[in-house]
Amino acid sequence: MRTRWQRFKDSYMLHSFLRDPVALTSFIILALLFVSAFGAPVLAPHNPYDPTTVDIMNAQLPPSWEHGGTEQFLLGTDAQGRDILSTMLYGMRVSIIIGVGAVCLQAFLGIVVGLLSGYVRRLDNILMRIADVQLSFSTYMVAIFIGAIVQTAFGVAGYEDVAVPLLIVIIGLAEWPQYARTVRASVLAERRKEYVEAARVIGLPSSRIMWRHILPNTLSPVLVISTVQVANAIMSEAALSFLGLGMPVTKPSLGSLITAGFEYIFSGSWWITIFPGILLVLLILVINLLGDWVRDFLNPKLYKG
Repeated sequence: MRTRWQRFKDSYMLHSFLRDPVALTSFIILALLFVSAFGAPVLAPHNPYDPTTVDIMNAQLPPSWEHGGTEQFLLGTDAQGRDILSTMLYGMRVSIIIGVGAVCLQAFLGIVVGLLSGYVRRLDNILMRIADVQLSFSTYMVAIFIGAIVQTAFGVAGYEDVAVPLLIVIIGLAEWPQYARTVRASVLAERRKEYVEAARVIGLPSSRIMWRHILPNTLSPVLVISTVQVANAIMSEAALSFLGLGMPVTKPSLGSLITAGFEYIFSGSWWITIFPGILLVLLILVINLLGDWVRDFLNPKLYKG
């Protein structure tokens, strides 16, 4: 009997993936970015969270290849004297955690609501109207409302400690209706099929039918949405940080790094914003390219092999 690994190696999905140079290159780059981000404590030349390693006299040093630069700081330093390369690695880790965490929350809420709405007909109108109301509030409106309450309750210092889970909750609560509507549509199609009727006939409870039988057949569109939503969540975090509603400067993310250096970009210290901006664009690009491949592969009408 073949193992799961052997079946995966012989699968059409892996064969098609390896034949697609864009998807393969995107995956390799994304894997390197993930390793760099979560290996930051080992790979980063400096620790931006350790104030003993930061010297304000090193503030706004240019990259090492520019006049006035030093090999100690390959990509230069920011206005606080922190190494840009190190803050980018640590900041990318924060951005990825927020993006993945927000998508997990979105998916959980959306799948639960979508299953209940599609299978339990008496709940359909109520849950979908709640989703419509949620869609009328933008991510930034929710962020302003919740962020103001938290900063008032905990203060600036307290906000720094809860910024990451708070942003996960804000972005997750703002975007779950997309999952709910997609799952609901899939459930409406699946609930009329023979295997669901057979499960009802033999007396299986509705909860088991929903979670063990219908849900696995609705995960393909959920997977496609998730790849796109991770990139959207990372962009939302960057936008919120740029507006002053995201990560504080003392705890860098890619968005807060871009924000912190924006006021210096026209004074000559372009590297503080440009390098984190390039990394953010690269991260979002490779995620979106992988998402496009997953969407095309799971849609036989689009995928051409």
